[in-house]
Amino acid sequence: MSVPKPSRWFRVLAPGPLSTVQDLGRPGYQRLGVSVSGAADPYALRLGNLLAGNEESAAGVEVTLGGAEFEFSAPAVFAVTGADLGAVFNGGPVPMWEAVGAAAGDRLSFAGGGTGLRAYVCVAGGIDPPPALGSRATHLAAKLGGVDGRALRAGDELPLGSPDSAPAPGRRVPGGLIPGYGGEIIARVVPGPQDDRFPRESLETFFESEFTVSDRTDRMGVRLDGSEVPAIDGAHDIVSDAVVTGAIQVPGDGHPIVLLSDRQTTGGYVKLGVVASVDLPLLAQSPPGARVRFRRITVEQAQAAAREREAALRAIVFDEPAAEMRQYQLVVCGANYRVQVPAARGGEATVRVDGVEYRVEVAEE
Repeated sequence: MSVPKPSRWFRVLAPGPLSTVQDLGRPGYQRLGVSVSGAADPYALRLGNLLAGNEESAAGVEVTLGGAEFEFSAPAVFAVTGADLGAVFNGGPVPMWEAVGAAAGDRLSFAGGGTGLRAYVCVAGGIDPPPALGSRATHLAAKLGGVDGRALRAGDELPLGSPDSAPAPGRRVPGGLIPGYGGEIIARVVPGPQDDRFPRESLETFFESEFTVSDRTDRMGVRLDGSEVPAIDGAHDIVSDAVVTGAIQVPGDGHPIVLLSDRQTTGGYVKLGVVASVDLPLLAQSPPGARVRFRRITVEQAQAAAREREAALRAIVFDEPAAEMRQYQLVVCGANYRVQVPAARGGEATVRVDGVEYRVEVAEE
């Protein structure tokens, strides 16, 4: 039986190195060996969904490194959050962490570069393929969720859900809630559960050294190069036990691995500690070569930081446009820009493009 084409969709013109459908994952199945998976940077996805008027858990597209291009089939509101991967909308730059309006046929692409590793595209109504075990998140190793459990390909048409309501373009995340993805990260760590398998010298090395992110990093884990962290008598192998997202495994080569969304559910390497959940997105956004240091904290301090983050999200007040705004296509020196100006009848408005002010005539559409 053929599946009817959805009335609204988000077409993949180019997937880049890796683009996948992700939501907040599928908890509850780890006892069966099924990882939670979900967005590597759930904080960015949650904020993007809130900007687009969705539930925090709605699915979006996770774009890695850049090189991806998409097309809207119908008018929509969307937001790009996470890493700045050079997002371009109809030839002009896209404001990050802000709701943007799109018309049918509009195109969104990512040139790459910038800071961070993964950007998130959230569209009002959410990306809406059939769920697998209660989630639309793509787990590549398990071939589960998203589009047939695989990375996106050119020609894929991702169905969009029907939004209950879409925010006005121009809604922005307050600056104080936007994370800074950089080349130097300090991540807080709760020691355990097998930190007693390491001599004091190894623990001092771990917490006092600077590591660099390896080019072998993926959605399963952040591999770190730098000082070795040997276990007592080199006994890095243990009887496999449960692992959690953020756990720091140390295999036989002594180089730590911080587990991410697509991690396995059990592991047989000693675990030195667990990265605090509020700092894990910074590691997930770390490109190869990024510098990482770790700081020891208590369980209570990690819980307090998580509660503070959740309270900020629950109480978020977006920066809203000061007046009713309309979007226009502006051509400056042959380059296309999508700009917002106050709605008016037959007047003029000033818009700023790349630091230069232009006077444009505003007409009723």
